[in-house]
Amino acid sequence: MFQNILLAADGSSHSIRSAEYTVGLAKKFSSKVEVVYVVDGETAKSDVLYGADHAQVEKNRQERMQPITDVLQAANIDYTVTVLHGDPGPKIVAYANKHDIDCVIVGSRGRNNFQTFLLGSVSHKVAKQVECPVLIVK
Repeated sequence: MFQNILLAADGSSHSIRSAEYTVGLAKKFSSKVEVVYVVDGETAKSDVLYGADHAQVEKNRQERMQPITDVLQAANIDYTVTVLHGDPGPKIVAYANKHDIDCVIVGSRGRNNFQTFLLGSVSHKVAKQVECPVLIVK
């Protein structure tokens, strides 16, 4: 049923809880998991302005995702991580609809509550536009 699961993650506590739910589904259906982390424009600017160099920026992004990958590794889940750039909602939707994704799992809130208030939540955009089932984790 869910052979390919997309886990939308940003390193927030909600995405860590989402990873825990992903483990349960992935084990039940022997699924592969694609962890998608979308770097928005503000984060990219901040990374470049305050990062020492490209290698440091990459290291910081890996550290941000480490709690999520730790959860998947501890459960022995087959996963890959993809980093995309742009507006998270549309990027996740486009990725899920273009690839053979059977289910998208996303946290109810991400790292930026102010942006969520102004622009609408990523989870809401994903749930409305993606072509497969979506699990929103609180």
